[in-house]
Amino acid sequence: MNNQLVFKDYLVFIIYFIVVACYGYWIYRKRKTREHDSKAFFLAEGSLTWWAIGASLIASNISAEQFIGMSGNGFFVGIAVSAYEWIAALALIIIAVWFIPVYLKNHIYTMPQFLKTRYNETVALIMAIFWLFLYVFVNLTSILYLGAIAINGLLPHNDGYDYLHIVMIALSVFAIIITLGGMKVIGYTDVIQVTVLIIGGLATSYMALDRVSGGHGAVSGFSTLMNEAPEHFRMILSRPNAQSTQEHIDKYLILPGILMYAAGQWIVNLNYWGCNQYITQRALGANLQTARSGILFAALLKLMMPIIVMLPGIAAYVLVKQGHLSPLSKMDDAYASVLGFLPAGLKGLSIAALTAAIVASLAGKANSISTIFTLDIYKRYINKEASEKRLVWTGRLVVFAAMILSILFTWRDLLGIGSTGGFTYIQKYTGYISPGVFAMFILGMFWKRTTGTAAVAGLITGLTLCIFFNEFAPQIFGHETFLYTAYPTHTTVNGVDRIVWEIPFLICMGIAFFFAIAVMVTLSLAGPKINPKSFALDAQMFKLQPKTVGLIAVVLLILFSLYIKFW
Repeated sequence: MNNQLVFKDYLVFIIYFIVVACYGYWIYRKRKTREHDSKAFFLAEGSLTWWAIGASLIASNISAEQFIGMSGNGFFVGIAVSAYEWIAALALIIIAVWFIPVYLKNHIYTMPQFLKTRYNETVALIMAIFWLFLYVFVNLTSILYLGAIAINGLLPHNDGYDYLHIVMIALSVFAIIITLGGMKVIGYTDVIQVTVLIIGGLATSYMALDRVSGGHGAVSGFSTLMNEAPEHFRMILSRPNAQSTQEHIDKYLILPGILMYAAGQWIVNLNYWGCNQYITQRALGANLQTARSGILFAALLKLMMPIIVMLPGIAAYVLVKQGHLSPLSKMDDAYASVLGFLPAGLKGLSIAALTAAIVASLAGKANSISTIFTLDIYKRYINKEASEKRLVWTGRLVVFAAMILSILFTWRDLLGIGSTGGFTYIQKYTGYISPGVFAMFILGMFWKRTTGTAAVAGLITGLTLCIFFNEFAPQIFGHETFLYTAYPTHTTVNGVDRIVWEIPFLICMGIAFFFAIAVMVTLSLAGPKINPKSFALDAQMFKLQPKTVGLIAVVLLILFSLYIKFW
């Protein structure tokens, strides 16, 4: 890989930095509320436009784990990994139509507040603390670590010096500067971030496809990919049998064919996009129509994300096959290897795109950590009489504290993110709680009988069973039961290669979710027929304007066309 940077590359990156910094400061100065105002700081005064909400959702979602991890999965598995992006588009439609009206009608601004309003204060406090630990020690740390690793790998190291820690600090400082301006600054600078992300990502994909075709353009390159790697263009992986290769089994463990659409894929997406402070916060300050339009705009953008974060991985696979790239030591090297083909100037743009993705995610996550701590813990339990000024400064101090903690834990990779893999690390630890959390939210919204006791029991059941089926079930119940099929794979324990049997993780999530729902329903049936804290729902809440219906139809048409083409 040629990672030499020239003046044009540095110039492009510096221009990107100056534009984002100046635009963010301009937005900060234009705030309607100049004095300290917690709503302005945490919720952008409800002034984000639909296009700012949609762009901010994507900028906060796409980070180094997508560029590096999803390209790596594209290299190994192929287009099937696009399910994470394309099913997300469908999930966003569900969120826009049914979830957001419930949040806005009940004036919900944080996820712990939802749990307190619907269940009780104990459930809210437990989850507030849990989310803070998850966001700081799983999400923030992994985004920072993987982002620093990715950018450091793209920089020249002629003097033998490793810039990892400098990059780590620089990313943190950049994110802090944006975060301290509040959600309005984050939301509107994310418009620039996602623009740079898309332009830089498309440029990388174009150059990779052009290289694959031998200089005959992207369209020819895409045809070459389909001809030379047809197995990489199958959305649904077949179920392994006795004659299957180990490679096919390992792919299936990541993306278990049609079964994942009946199990974990929905839980992953609906929980992430609909029950996640980090994501929903962008829309919670807006009115219903603006929030819906922004979320559906994000759904449209999600449909094109595989071109940016997955396609370079398949291109790298074919380039290795053609002999234009040396065999990769690991699949996560796919994206960086493709960047080596970019000409002067475009390397700087690609690094800017990657930086934009990382900084936007760090800023969004830090703001969510700050919001949950300040509004759901500090104001409620520590200083109930806190002034607006005190709340804003507390939020800013929390941003500093969270970022410093993430630097400390990633400085020498104390959490083992590098050995696990950043994408896997996030999916594993957030995936453990997703079944129980989603069960709490979905029943809490739409079943008036659900109780607080049932919510806690469902959370514990989902977490426990997800860990059990993922780690222990094949050894206790065997490799084949009516609930699951476990498959052999290789792992290394204390330097020794051994075979272990695994259930696909997305299947484990589906099983855990089913039992969490069953436990919650059973316990709730012992309570009153209508919980006094249940939400009042009416058909008018879910009524759609014609332009909303039209936008949903466009998303669905594109989505169905993609699945028909690549099924």
